[in-house]
Amino acid sequence: MSGAAFTEALKELGAALNGIDPRQIDHACRLIEEADRIVLYGAGREGLMMRALCMRLFHMGLKVAMVGDMTTPPVGVGDLFFASSGPGTLGTAGELMRLARGAGAEVLLVTAEARAPLAPLAGHLLVIPGQTMASDQTAAASAVLPMGSVFEGAMFVLFEVMVARLKESTGITADMMRANHTNIE
Repeated sequence: MSGAAFTEALKELGAALNGIDPRQIDHACRLIEEADRIVLYGAGREGLMMRALCMRLFHMGLKVAMVGDMTTPPVGVGDLFFASSGPGTLGTAGELMRLARGAGAEVLLVTAEARAPLAPLAGHLLVIPGQTMASDQTAAASAVLPMGSVFEGAMFVLFEVMVARLKESTGITADMMRANHTNIE
């Protein structure tokens, strides 16, 4: 593999990240900060990125869980349900968003499609304009990163930057986060 492939992949990720509205990032961080509890959901590789964020939020000392885990609490008023659906069409995500809204939780959707069918179910959007499985066969498709990798890779970088912002705004230090890291691995 040549260095050119890495350069092109980073360019594609950078374009997706640079296309995010900074106000949406600020708003998403504020929602996370203000939430009593945060429950996250994502399927497939997007779900792995949501799990990575969940772990970092846990390290920050926040009350977080992933849908499907045995210890996931109910959501309600004061809580945040944070879902991922790059194409904005996944039925499971939509049904979970409806349930969370019905219970009184705020709903944040990270998606590549601001006008996706699921967007109206979310009270809040975080749009990463990157290629997903739904757009990987167009003329503008990535030359290097397959399927939904642009969106998923951008999710990871975005979430790490959001954690850095949250650390700064809440005064949480790296030592405080490290104290919440498991010691039985």
